[in-house]
Amino acid sequence: MSDKGLNPSVSGEETSDGQGLQRNLTNRHIQLIAIGGAIGTGLFMGSGKTIQLAGPSIIFVYMIIGFVLFFVMRAMGELLLSNLQYKSFTDFAADLLGPWAGYFTGWTYWFCWVVTGMADVVAISHYCQFWYPDMPNWISGLACILLLLVLNLVTVKMFGELEFWFAMIKIVAIVALIVIGGILVTTHFQSPTGTAATLDNLWNHGGMFPKGIMGFFAGFQIAIFAFVGIELVGATAAEAKDPYKTLPKAINSIPIRIIMFYVFALIMIMSVTPWNLIEAGKSPFVEMFVLVGLPAAAGIINFVVLTSAASSANSGIFSTSRMLYGLAKMGDAPGSFGKLSKRFVPSNGLMFSCICLLGGVVLVFLIPDVVTVFTLVTTVSAILFMFVWSIILASYLVYRRRRPQLHQSSTYKMPFGILMSWVALAFFAGVIVLLTFEQDTREALIVTPLWFVILAIGYFFRNKKQDALAKETL
Repeated sequence: MSDKGLNPSVSGEETSDGQGLQRNLTNRHIQLIAIGGAIGTGLFMGSGKTIQLAGPSIIFVYMIIGFVLFFVMRAMGELLLSNLQYKSFTDFAADLLGPWAGYFTGWTYWFCWVVTGMADVVAISHYCQFWYPDMPNWISGLACILLLLVLNLVTVKMFGELEFWFAMIKIVAIVALIVIGGILVTTHFQSPTGTAATLDNLWNHGGMFPKGIMGFFAGFQIAIFAFVGIELVGATAAEAKDPYKTLPKAINSIPIRIIMFYVFALIMIMSVTPWNLIEAGKSPFVEMFVLVGLPAAAGIINFVVLTSAASSANSGIFSTSRMLYGLAKMGDAPGSFGKLSKRFVPSNGLMFSCICLLGGVVLVFLIPDVVTVFTLVTTVSAILFMFVWSIILASYLVYRRRRPQLHQSSTYKMPFGILMSWVALAFFAGVIVLLTFEQDTREALIVTPLWFVILAIGYFFRNKKQDALAKETL
């Protein structure tokens, strides 16, 4: 397929009735959506467990993952801006790698967010118990899904506004933690445990690698889930008002966000409380505010974590509906998903995705151990997201080989493009190997290939149907 031969309707530019996805997301929305994607529930809830696994070396784990994903995002940015008929990574995957890649990437990305959204719904139900202990879990989960569905049905701008304020809450909470942590360190605050807040706590309790190299590697298993959603800025490309300006700005600021929101926050947490005193089952963010005696600390942080989970679920509802829309336009999903409402929103896809999210409500009934379910579900999600990220890199490598002239004329070239694509692919392969080391992540790794078997069967029947239709028209 040539660059000019990409049908606008395939990429979601235009529907049969002349309508299409509207470019209503401003620079303000795109920037905060990108920040919100970089700050996942995994940071708030999973950092306690990663600290226990790796000790202070977890700082390097987050930096390495962030470094690799920055190049994945740069590859995605160059591809999306090389042809504005590409509305998401599904489009350029189908164009550069073949129809199978568009089918597998689109449906896998949809499933990624459904699985992540289920985990978020379970988490939201759990967090609401803090204020309403007598209310059944399923009510809060169902109420959240219905609320997000209604708000997303209004306009795409409403999604942008929701994510803007959700991201703002997360940013304020993390900045407050860093500032308070900095004050405690400079004043050598004495905690109830008898330890003083000091940067020396980072290396005075067994060094930076107290769990050895295997402990350091173990941290990657959970830490990578914290970055799930970082590619969401690519799914918003079709509805960005000025993609040439907003996409590079959002992607280029990723390293600053990683340092600010992950590295600084973790340094402050482990400086105030030695890493060996941090409990895996508790959020270190909550413990930090409780430590300084803030009366409403538990309630405030519970609200922050709740909005973080709601933000992730909101992102999932948005991205899955757009992915279904694109798949329908390519003939890879039922045609009804390719229709827009009067407000230019893919309402059928939205409602279908929300129905699938109800699986999270069902999980609240079926499995009492939320932590076990959350670990299993989030590991499956992380594996599938790594598949999507790998497809982005594979698409970039083909793009560089087949269309060198587009790369030469690009105003947003990926640095060390070919080399870093291979480095990132090798990194993801290494993380998959690391997932075999722990029982809970190994179980998720064994289950995940079933999804690709289901997709392969679906793709086989999809081709048979298209072949039959082609013969009828002859």
